[in-house]
Amino acid sequence: MTRFSVVVPAHRVQGYLRACLESVLTQSFGDLELVVVDDASPDACAAIAAEYAERDPRAQLVRVPAQAGPGPARNIGADRATGDHLLFLDGDDLLLPGALAAIDAALTAAGDPDVLLCAHDRVDWWDKVRPGGDDLTGDPLAVTPAAWNRVVRRAFWHERRLAFSDGAYEDVVPALRAVLDAGERLAVLDRPCVRWRERRAGSFARSPGRTHFAVVTRHEELLAAATPEERARLLPHTAAHLLAVLEDPGRITEGDRRDFFREASRLHRTHAPGGTAPATPEGRALATGSYAAYEGLRKAETRRLRLTRQLARQKKKLRARAMRAAYRADLRRALDPHLAVYGAYWNRGVSCNPAAIHAKARELAPHIRGVWVVSSRNKHRVPPGVEYVIEGSRRYWQAMATATYLINNSSFPGGFTKRPGQVYLQTHHGTPLKTMGLDQRRYPAGTHGISFQKVLDHTDQWDLSLSANPHSTEIWERVYPSGAYRPLEAGYPRNDVYFSAGPEEVTRMRAQLGVDDGRTVLLYAPTHRDYQKGFLPRLDLRRFAERLGPSYVVLVRAHYFYGADAGLEEHPQLVDVTGHPRVEELCLAADALVTDYSSLMFDYACLDRPIVTYAPDWQAYRLARGTYFDLLSGRPGETPGAVATGEDELAGLFRLGGWDTPETTALRAAFRERFCPYDDGKAAERVVRRLFLGTGGPQPAGRTS
Repeated sequence: MTRFSVVVPAHRVQGYLRACLESVLTQSFGDLELVVVDDASPDACAAIAAEYAERDPRAQLVRVPAQAGPGPARNIGADRATGDHLLFLDGDDLLLPGALAAIDAALTAAGDPDVLLCAHDRVDWWDKVRPGGDDLTGDPLAVTPAAWNRVVRRAFWHERRLAFSDGAYEDVVPALRAVLDAGERLAVLDRPCVRWRERRAGSFARSPGRTHFAVVTRHEELLAAATPEERARLLPHTAAHLLAVLEDPGRITEGDRRDFFREASRLHRTHAPGGTAPATPEGRALATGSYAAYEGLRKAETRRLRLTRQLARQKKKLRARAMRAAYRADLRRALDPHLAVYGAYWNRGVSCNPAAIHAKARELAPHIRGVWVVSSRNKHRVPPGVEYVIEGSRRYWQAMATATYLINNSSFPGGFTKRPGQVYLQTHHGTPLKTMGLDQRRYPAGTHGISFQKVLDHTDQWDLSLSANPHSTEIWERVYPSGAYRPLEAGYPRNDVYFSAGPEEVTRMRAQLGVDDGRTVLLYAPTHRDYQKGFLPRLDLRRFAERLGPSYVVLVRAHYFYGADAGLEEHPQLVDVTGHPRVEELCLAADALVTDYSSLMFDYACLDRPIVTYAPDWQAYRLARGTYFDLLSGRPGETPGAVATGEDELAGLFRLGGWDTPETTALRAAFRERFCPYDDGKAAERVVRRLFLGTGGPQPAGRTS
């Protein structure tokens, strides 16, 4: 029997339906059937669903001759389903990558319960992704009563005669009834499985009117059929749901508020045992039927929030004024010749080239006191024994005003006055493949409101611009034009570890990651796309790992823009290393790098290990962001090794040995010659001696001048 039946009602969602169906049929867990119910949609929904049904035997189209509504359409789909478990997905929503595999694992671990509640996230029309907001660790009745955030055992669904209602809020009764009837045979999966779409227009949730009074009717149906004990459990959640609908101007208009409140209050007074009142003041007003009391609370809350915001703004202004005054006073103090301020990746912690310089300075220039700038939410990332200040704090401005040395791979926060005598080293954080600086003006899709005047103002503060290779020196000079700085062609200090670490370091790193000896370790590290929100790899990682076989382990490193983890499903060959503090250690542990357009390829080349370029969207990336050379050309000095543009081709490279051949070795050698000429394990020493000690240090072998 099929494991999952995914039921999708479709009506007026032609713009979203393809993505919805793709999100189901491309799941790594493929034991599923997809039942699309065309609810007499006047657009192309039926044609789209028929197209998928024709090319994939797991998909089927059910046509409804006259519009029945989402509830009856789901019921029709549930009756056609044959899978062990039912999932209901709206036609404009998405099943997130790896969701079915994670659901299957959760069901198996819980002994195939009757109901599995799943987390979700939400996306708006700007493609901004936000958490769903449900707390799955509390009362399951408090979880949003929706069709798409719970998986129900099909036999249980039919045994309990569960069905969606006819009309609006059709999922309230079956969603809550399923939780009540499941009892202890209920489990939760606190992992987003569905992406719920907030539409700008055309959705029921954004169409205010009296149709939303149906939510009262649905809770009436549920409470009327419940036992006294069940009603006692349901009433707090009923009150919370009704008040949430009432307070949503996208559902209840100002003119309908009083009538809706009266209906909700009548429902509560009818079913509240012994006049039980909810815990919140608004709920108590609902229980007593006093709209005046409710409105008074609402207005008082509005006044309180307005006053709180006003006080917060005033406090912020006063604090900023005091900070500016103190900073102006600090600017008149003498510079501290022994103070250096470090920053990396917009205050995310101690890392990259600044971290390697800081570590070497403690060894070669111990008289230099190093202080790191970090944000308050990242202070836990600072290693023990490393001094730091919080961005924007009094100590931060003191340090910025009096430090002689400033070292950063991005920029310091808040804007600061560069004083005569201060030396600013800009280390950058990668060799440029994609366009940078002023070159980005030709690709506005990736600028996200960048002020290029501020870019130039920042550039004018630099004294030294660290360069990893001649290519970088040329690019930086053009895209960050300024007569204020000089190039420091020393190599990248963060790469020194690749020349000093031995086999024991590799063994230690693999042991920490739980990788057995003898297995081939691949590091998959794609970069971010300016036109993409969230980590959505163009590779089915589970399927890729299984095609490689158990002798391979894939370390998955999502870009830091996407958070501390990649949201991977559990699999013995996949290890999520997104949150690992040092990417250099991951590179040491890996036998090969699989990446797309990440600058990590230039660093990894120092190890002289295979690099595989996986670029399924190369043309789109080049058009959206722009690049300085053709990574896929196959020309020496441009392509670092084997290339794949599709999943089958990528898996074939590893299964057939094409990832490491004499041809790819020759390409890698040319790539290293072009992009790693200064890297020899002594870059940090060169920088420290030049910056803090006033000497040149050992010259890199690749320097021509």
